[in-house]
Amino acid sequence: MTDAPDSPRLAETFAEVEDALLSRWPETKLEPSLDRIEAFTELLGEPQRSFRSVHLTGTNGKTSTSRMIETLLRALDLRTGRFTSPHLERMSERITIDGEPMDDEAFVRAFNDVAPYTHLVDAEQDHPLSFFETIVGMAYAAFADAPVDVAVVEVGMGGSWDATNVIDADVAVVLPIAVDHAKYLGDDPATIAVEKAGIIKPGSVAVLAEQTPEVAAVLLARATEVGATIAREGIEFGVVSRTPAVGGQVVSLQGLRGRYDDVFLPLYGAHQAQNAAVALAAVEAFGSGELDEDLVWAAFAEVTSPGRLEIVRRSPTILLDAAHNPHGAEAVGEALEDSFSFSPLVGVMGVMEDKDYEGVLAAFEPHLAHLVCTQNSTPRSMSAAALGRAAVEVFGEDRVSVVPDLADAIERAATLAEAGEAVDVSIGAGAVLVTGSVVTVGEARGLLMGRR
Repeated sequence: MTDAPDSPRLAETFAEVEDALLSRWPETKLEPSLDRIEAFTELLGEPQRSFRSVHLTGTNGKTSTSRMIETLLRALDLRTGRFTSPHLERMSERITIDGEPMDDEAFVRAFNDVAPYTHLVDAEQDHPLSFFETIVGMAYAAFADAPVDVAVVEVGMGGSWDATNVIDADVAVVLPIAVDHAKYLGDDPATIAVEKAGIIKPGSVAVLAEQTPEVAAVLLARATEVGATIAREGIEFGVVSRTPAVGGQVVSLQGLRGRYDDVFLPLYGAHQAQNAAVALAAVEAFGSGELDEDLVWAAFAEVTSPGRLEIVRRSPTILLDAAHNPHGAEAVGEALEDSFSFSPLVGVMGVMEDKDYEGVLAAFEPHLAHLVCTQNSTPRSMSAAALGRAAVEVFGEDRVSVVPDLADAIERAATLAEAGEAVDVSIGAGAVLVTGSVVTVGEARGLLMGRR
């Protein structure tokens, strides 16, 4: 039996909670079992059984879609909890109640509520509770304590063996599946789909974004096996039309129960319109009825998704996007061409060493005039020098700079962007895109918004 962490004492500060959680297994380490989280939630009184839920998986788009679903549910006067991962800047962002992340005091209280039970699980299991399992237990207990009417829950990795999967959700949402976390989930989409399909439970509604044929076959087989109702993008619901607009786009959406035209969505790109269609279908499935058109207009107009083509500064314009795999990078590239006219667009990229960084570089190459390679502060980060060597193979030596310090890298990119001229003068003199990792984008966001 693996040695368990010391029996926890109650924390007094946010920093103490961070230290206690980070002393556990990292969330990137997956041991395929629900034994620990089931034992944990049993000791906590099965808090996840006290509210209804919408559960989301997929390779990209989970957080944006979760935020859209939550906003629509809140517009229906339902009290919501939302669990997402990873966080951009602060760990407490992962647990949201009534649309607001937990403040430090509430986060400490949530930890202290479950801490006395963690060592009991540690002592009885082959492995101690991980960071992710512990924070999932915190979220479910906090949602039950609030109490919330419905929780919107994003998986951490995969589906079947993800710690969040101790819920039996009313609606299971499967966003587009591509290759990511290949070490744990498999190296082809159909294999990955088997794991992700595990969130589809008996009697639920499976809301499926458009998938490749082989992935769709896996998901439909699972839904049929467990007797879930199926709603498919492009058949039962979908995007009817979209037009880029100032500050986002205007979309027409066909839902499961009705059509909603001229909806302003303050997010960029066809992938976000697709996410909006999925979110709408999920909420219709949850409530089993058509939504009031004014409610849909108002709710979508309020949606935000930090770190997803988010403009955080002007002169020059600086955008942040947490794309960290080729599928996500391709979607961002299409959105850049669709919604902006920057010239030059200079990239700042910091990636994790275990990601398909070559695929990410190739996806961004057609869209970036120059790339500044950097790194974030975590041990998993690829060094700026190593990324630079890989980037030269894709971009050529003249289009790559290596600046290890993130703040200096952003400054270097801004200087290069300001040296160019904008095709559309209303946008500004060139622009900077910071991307490659959620951690890189979170650290950049803190720097640029004065929180670091």
